[in-house]
Amino acid sequence: MPYRKTPAELRRLEAAKEHLVSRATAVVAEVGWSQASVTAVADAAGIAAGSVYQHFPSKAALAVEVFRRAAGREVEVLGHVLNEPGDPVERLSRGVATFARRALENRGLAYALLAAPAEPAVGAERLTFRRRYRALFAEVVRDGMAKGLLPEQNAEVTAAALTGAIGEVLVDPLAAPDAAGTDALLADLKAMTLRCAGAPAPVP
Repeated sequence: MPYRKTPAELRRLEAAKEHLVSRATAVVAEVGWSQASVTAVADAAGIAAGSVYQHFPSKAALAVEVFRRAAGREVEVLGHVLNEPGDPVERLSRGVATFARRALENRGLAYALLAAPAEPAVGAERLTFRRRYRALFAEVVRDGMAKGLLPEQNAEVTAAALTGAIGEVLVDPLAAPDAAGTDALLADLKAMTLRCAGAPAPVP
């Protein structure tokens, strides 16, 4: 009869895995994907490098888990803001500002998620999450059209443009921090978003 782990052993393994992913995320935020070696992550977690493979079959599998969890949190926060009740144009502006502010408050991790060189498995995850962002933006744009607050347009195309533009706008500020310019950057980003969606300019 094959050995089956006890509930206590399974809890210990799960706790060890969670700790490992947490420390791996911190390492990636500090040094990027290319420098986040198994040894570096193991050292940060206080375990032997070989112990990493008790939880993940490869460095790539660990990197994918780090990406999925970190990016998943950002999708969840953005979705919450974009799906709040109220004016869809205001939700769109607020959602973009929230996403950008969170990125600028955790620049190392945000840069890793958006632009840092990474192995193909992480690149594939980026594409998957871009589609999730696009879906969220498209939904709120369609809501704006339905309420007569945005002009008729292809919501999917607008959402794709927003997803790409927001990431591109943030790349340089994330790589070369300028805390003093954060408010101006957020204002410009919100204005760009509303222009892209065709929202009327706010009355001065």
